[in-house]
Amino acid sequence: MATRDLGRLAKRVKAHRLELYPSRLAAAQAAGISKDTWFRIEEGQEVREATYAKVDRALGWITGSCLSVAEGLEPLLADSQNGTSALPTRASRPMTADALKRAAFEAARAKLPNAPIGDIDAFGDELVEVLRKTGQLANGD
Repeated sequence: MATRDLGRLAKRVKAHRLELYPSRLAAAQAAGISKDTWFRIEEGQEVREATYAKVDRALGWITGSCLSVAEGLEPLLADSQNGTSALPTRASRPMTADALKRAAFEAARAKLPNAPIGDIDAFGDELVEVLRKTGQLANGD
């Protein structure tokens, strides 16, 4: 798992909150958390993962965006019309094959906790190969 940059997350949450809400209290109420908890996030302090999901919803991001921002990705805006969003992008560089494999592994472990690790690794390798064959991932990545 990538190291979390809670300072980066704090800046993004605060900037987006200022676009949507008149105060931390209003944002916290929309998220269903205390203003002190919202303050902790904007100050770069860790909170429970379930709390980040509440902040995601209050900011109009899909669940998991706060954690993605803390790991260097951009937040994904929820599409209120069909519940989908665009694919995540890195601000400065495209996703590498290793990062893609890691993401596939983490997603599979979360959804299929009893799956053998070897099968999950093989899935990640196959995903990278399929994306390379379709031109969605460069061969050098």
